[in-house]
Amino acid sequence: MTDYAIYDVFTGTALEGNPLAVVFDADHLDGARMQAIAREFNLSETVFALRPESPGHTARLRIFTTVRELPFAGHPTVGAAVALADRRLAGSVPANGIDMVKMLEEPIGPVRCAVRIRPGAAGFAEFDLPRLSRELEAEIEPADIGAALGLDPQDIGFENHRVSLWSAGVPFVLVPVHDMAAAARAECIAAEWERIAPMGDGQLAYAYVYCRGGVNHAASFHARMFAPGEGVIEDPATGSAAAALSGAIHHFDGLLEGNHPLVIEQGVEMGRPSLIHLHIDCTAQEISHVRIGGEAVRIATGTLLV
Repeated sequence: MTDYAIYDVFTGTALEGNPLAVVFDADHLDGARMQAIAREFNLSETVFALRPESPGHTARLRIFTTVRELPFAGHPTVGAAVALADRRLAGSVPANGIDMVKMLEEPIGPVRCAVRIRPGAAGFAEFDLPRLSRELEAEIEPADIGAALGLDPQDIGFENHRVSLWSAGVPFVLVPVHDMAAAARAECIAAEWERIAPMGDGQLAYAYVYCRGGVNHAASFHARMFAPGEGVIEDPATGSAAAALSGAIHHFDGLLEGNHPLVIEQGVEMGRPSLIHLHIDCTAQEISHVRIGGEAVRIATGTLLV
């Protein structure tokens, strides 16, 4: 028997954000069993916590969609960091809260997470991006992208932002659109997307539609993400996409030296609003450091009987 918990991630409100299953003490499970359990949960991702390979680290993570294992993902990293902190504290949170640092081993490499736990509040975790975003070469026709996403060519692009392919471990075709109305019209046609989408980092790129602003007054950008090849019609919050977007923001907006705190809103059209905190540090006109964070709230616990 194995304990698990369900968290809603990138939100402080239950039944919003991106749901995540966290399976604890999963060393006795092999990859095939983990994949079967992820299919059973049928969430966008399930994360399994195992003993770390390095004794100074907190845990080793394996992250699965319903169809395959991922090298890295944002909402499982945030959710697992909060879940492991909650499990360690077992409800005994000091009155003034507690801050801790966790090192999580993922296939992409070690990921450093800062976790904040406060009584009666959702947990918060922020991690250092293990790999900075980089633009990948690809022949991308905006008209093809528009046809696959149900967008008119005139919907695509704003200011000097153009369609481009970026990856910080997971590749995304970043599709800028004029406004939230255009973003709301987007609808991924799976067969068309799989026909025209480029490859990056050894896999088919996902679609990430974004524009400036948002429903939430704190939002810098509004976004939607589609991954039909993973069985994800739409994802309510995608940390790895925010990681990829950091490179495009620096490239197209010409960020100056210093720290640039941004908030990305996602999941609004799904009725599961999410807020992803993105911090981009620039030194000598280049990105030197990126952090991604958000809240996570536990909504269920249970025991796997298999």
